[in-house]
Amino acid sequence: MKWISDLKELLFPRYCKVCGQRLMRSEQHLCLGCLLDLPRTHYEQQPENLLMQHFLEWPEVVRATAYFHYYKEGKYSGLIHHLKYYDHPEVGTYLGRLAANELRQSGFFDGIDLIIPVPLSKKKQRKRGYNQCDYIARGISEGTGIAVETRCIERTIDTDTQTRKGSAERWKNTEGVFHVTESTLFKNKHVLVVDDVSTTGSTLHACISALLTVPGVHISVFALAKTTE
Repeated sequence: MKWISDLKELLFPRYCKVCGQRLMRSEQHLCLGCLLDLPRTHYEQQPENLLMQHFLEWPEVVRATAYFHYYKEGKYSGLIHHLKYYDHPEVGTYLGRLAANELRQSGFFDGIDLIIPVPLSKKKQRKRGYNQCDYIARGISEGTGIAVETRCIERTIDTDTQTRKGSAERWKNTEGVFHVTESTLFKNKHVLVVDDVSTTGSTLHACISALLTVPGVHISVFALAKTTE
């Protein structure tokens, strides 16, 4: 009933996670202005974009994109903070669905059979309570109809946080940390690997390296955001 909805909005107002402005009933997480100003990368229009350049050594990697630019001191960094640190995993689903709806027309998802979110370590997932990449993948699935599979690969080593590490340290920190657990689920399939934020591409590189041990696999890559070192 409308009066219940109105009362809920009055008692529990929602605010834009970027600018703090009160949201209208039709808005979710972002006000219209912040949604329009989201610094989209448009990498899907650039076959050898900055993210794809990390994987050019592998012909099995078909394409790669990131939805928006991440600037450490930028106002949109708050979206990632809400997603990863402030217990708002639903932000990932929302942004994944937005990205899917916008990228679908470009053909980016054509031919993809399965979505595989980059796994967290068991220790980190217990502490956080969820894997944010699962929620991003769920949003993409809602926008594309492609199924999500979380049983394909696991992170077997608890790595230190990457946040304060340089490029060389990031690569060393992710060597050999992933292990394929159910190769039959994606043998001879085209899978989409989903990450939250990519800087040097080291985490994605390590994840893809493990997945490429499976015969016939082809891989595309989606990062919610792309930053620079």
